[in-house]
Amino acid sequence: QVQLVESGGGLVQAGGSLRLSCASSGRTFSSYAMGWFRQAPGKEREFVAAISWRGGSTYYADSVKGRGTISRDNANNTVYLQMNSLKPEDTAVYYCAAHGRKFYSASDRETNYGYWGQGTQVTVSS
Repeated sequence: QVQLVESGGGLVQAGGSLRLSCASSGRTFSSYAMGWFRQAPGKEREFVAAISWRGGSTYYADSVKGRGTISRDNANNTVYLQMNSLKPEDTAVYYCAAHGRKFYSASDRETNYGYWGQGTQVTVSS
């Protein structure tokens, strides 16, 4: 059973930075693409960033391009999302997700992800 545990969320002022972490267990982490999604109050969950299984390919939503960096540490089964220049509209619960199939590239499609973490709250004050 795959488990994903996010951490690193919190309250930050606009313009600040946060680094979210997602620790994975239960299968060979390095064989699967990983993604970050977020859901703001009253809105549908949306794609934020994704990284291929080897880490050589990344993909970002336009809303975070240039401000967000996704990375992974396959030795420690962890994926990260560094968010800079945070805006109030970045306020959301951020979810880590693991691709359902091995050796796939980065993807923005929720249906490609078979496992999800419980989420971590990010609140950006103006």
